[in-house]
Order: sequence, then structure tokens, then C-alpha cells
Amino acid sequence: MGESEVKVIGKWSSPYAMRVKIALRIKSIEHEHFEETLNPKSDLLLKSNPVYARVPVLIHHGKPISESLFIVEYIDETWSNNNSPSILPSDPYDRAIARFWATYIDEKWFPSMKSIITVETEEEREPYYKVMEEVVERVEEAFGKCSKGKPFFGGDSVGFLDIAFGSFLGWLHVTESLYGRKVLVEAKAPSLVKWAERFADDPAVKGLIPDHDKLLEISKPLQIKWRALAAVGKKY
Repeated sequence: MGESEVKVIGKWSSPYAMRVKIALRIKSIEHEHFEETLNPKSDLLLKSNPVYARVPVLIHHGKPISESLFIVEYIDETWSNNNSPSILPSDPYDRAIARFWATYIDEKWFPSMKSIITVETEEEREPYYKVMEEVVERVEEAFGKCSKGKPFFGGDSVGFLDIAFGSFLGWLHVTESLYGRKVLVEAKAPSLVKWAERFADDPAVKGLIPDHDKLLEISKPLQIKWRALAAVGKKY
């Protein structure tokens, strides 16, 4: 496959773009990467994703696909016969459950982490920590059911739900460094703690989680940006 057939518009710090990188690595798909600056947004991004104008975008044979989970599913279905592991479960029920938990994580997990960084006081952060602790509790239980005693949500190898949840580990460690509070702890989620270690060390993932110090460095300007946007939102 030529590199021009598959292109990815991404951002090194984006957990959503990381999902696409993992899926492509699992399927051993060569691709051309376009690093998005976002300020200003590139013409390629605006043309490829005019509705949301955000990363990631997968371009396959000139056709763009947006939204990370949709892209991961597209990759799994498009390259289903190249002797690589399946990303989504083969069983329809298991596949539906994986999609359910992935959607739950997207609705609850990163928005709470973002809010923890955005707000200014410990009192304001507390409700978002409560949400994250609830997510950990529920996903710990889901891991037991989805993994069926195997190393990953997807079984023997990294799968759809592993990608969905694991892509946020880098930013989770940033919130821990900033505020000294952990939510993924062995006392409450022993299976997830061990899973996180396996996930980070897996060949499909190793080297793709963004560097901690670099994420920490950009967290301050992002905090300023998010606080400014929140302040504008309060006026309306």
C-alpha cells in the first residue's frame, strides 16, 4: 500500500488522534501523517472536517472520515482480511457492549479531566473528581465482564475499548502531577491498574502515549485557553 492512500490529520497531544495511530498500528497500515497546528487551523483540516474542524481525520483514497471511534471502526472493517487482529469483538452483543462503554467514557472521562484543569479551586474540582471516581468504579466492573479473565478488554490483544479508555492515560497522569490526586488506584481498581501497565507496554501502544513532560508543559496554556472559553460561556 502506498503512503498516499492513507493520510491522518492529527495532533501529537490529542488522545483522540492517538486512537487512530493505535488502530493503524494494529492493522500494520502505512500512512502519511499531517501534524495539525490548530492555531490557525490548516486548510486541509477545514476542508476535510468542515463540520467540527477538529482532529483526528482519516483520509482514505481521498475520502475523509472524522471522529476517532468512527475512524477506529472504519479501520477495523476496511482492513479485516490482512491477517491482523480484529479491533472490535466478533460477537454482536460484545460489540454493542464495547461501543456502549466507549461512548460512556467519552461522555464522562475526558470532559471531567478537562474541567479539573480548567477550574481554579479544589472545591470546584471536587464534583469532577467524583465523576471520574464513578467512571473508574464502573469501568473496573466492565473490565471483568468484557475481558473474561484475559489481559485486555478486547481479550488477548488490545481492542476497541482498550483504545477508547487507554488513549487518555497520558492526560490522566498530567492531572495527577498538577493536583497530586490519583483516581486510578489499586485499592479501588486493581484490575484497571494492572491493565493500564499492560496497555502502555503493548507493542500496539508503546511509544504512542505522549511524553509526560511535554503534556505538562502545554497544560498551562491550555488551562488559560479553556478558562477564557469558560468565562465567555458564562456570559451567555
